Amino acid sequence: MVNNISIEEIYKIIEQVSDPEIPALNVIEMGMVREVFFEDETLKVVITPTYSGCPAMNQITCDVQKVLMNEGIEAQIITRLSPAWTTDWMSEETLEKLRASGIAPPKTKVSTLDPNNLFNIIKIPSQIECPFCSSDNTKILSEYGSTACKSFHYCNNCLQAFDHFKCH
Repeated sequence: MVNNISIEEIYKIIEQVSDPEIPALNVIEMGMVREVFFEDETLKVVITPTYSGCPAMNQITCDVQKVLMNEGIEAQIITRLSPAWTTDWMSEETLEKLRASGIAPPKTKVSTLDPNNLFNIIKIPSQIECPFCSSDNTKILSEYGSTACKSFHYCNNCLQAFDHFKCH
């Protein structure tokens, strides 16, 4: 503990940082903040991007530093690419928040896929449940949605288009 602030309090401060691409969720809920610790007198925050080339990483790093600086806390942000981020790091509550915000959550956890077949790691199921009406009478319009981590779908029942957060 430095400056009489605990790791738990640091996490609470970082919870203020929304994912720039999914504002309904913060970076803690996304599972991107992997570790927060003090090394000597330096606070270190380890972040893993949802994709190694995630264009939002610079913004997230700046936002984390800003909320901490607003509390008078200086931190070193470390980007860790291994192990790669996985949707398995998202809680059931987070998946429900995705659904409530109009984004279909990942349908299958990565752990059920074959890790030896890299071509199936980001597999998009053919039928994705609509986050608006819960119908599985949907079709994929594009493997890429508003961001690289989402695919774009259409519900034949409620006639709504929606993003689906890909499993990976």
